[in-house]
Amino acid sequence: MKKASKERDKMDGKPVSATYVEMTEIVLPNDANTLGNILGGKVMHLIDIASAIAAHRHCRRPVVTASMDYLDFKHPIKVGELIIIKASVNRVFRTSMECGAKVFSENLQTGEHKHTSTAYLTFVALDDKKKPMRIPPVVPETEEEKRRWEGAGIRREFRMKQKKRLEQS
Repeated sequence: MKKASKERDKMDGKPVSATYVEMTEIVLPNDANTLGNILGGKVMHLIDIASAIAAHRHCRRPVVTASMDYLDFKHPIKVGELIIIKASVNRVFRTSMECGAKVFSENLQTGEHKHTSTAYLTFVALDDKKKPMRIPPVVPETEEEKRRWEGAGIRREFRMKQKKRLEQS
């Protein structure tokens, strides 16, 4: 067993639930395009903030965003509606971790909720010298958390293969 693996095995894992973040904001005209829908960049910004908080909560260290992928906009969120972002750490790798974020809208007049977006982000934890550092494992407890943990491994493998292909071209 490598030294790094031994060190990581000694780290105490934290449950996924300890990383959970929920942010809610009302969509104002300043957040919207000319159609009255929230700007995609604003949604991305809020996803990044919520996910960074989840990552920071997990490792209790500063984190930087390494990537965001698989972001689809399924439904618009209108001015006057709420945007709700739910984020948590899905899986930890050596010095990085994947966070998943789901975005919902809530119509305050009707109470209707819609799942509008999902995104996956990778964060790197930094030590006091601002260098990548090892991260304690995250422990999935529910079936849903275990499914997301498995999915994070598949997505990471895909990202690594894609990166390798791009470097070779």
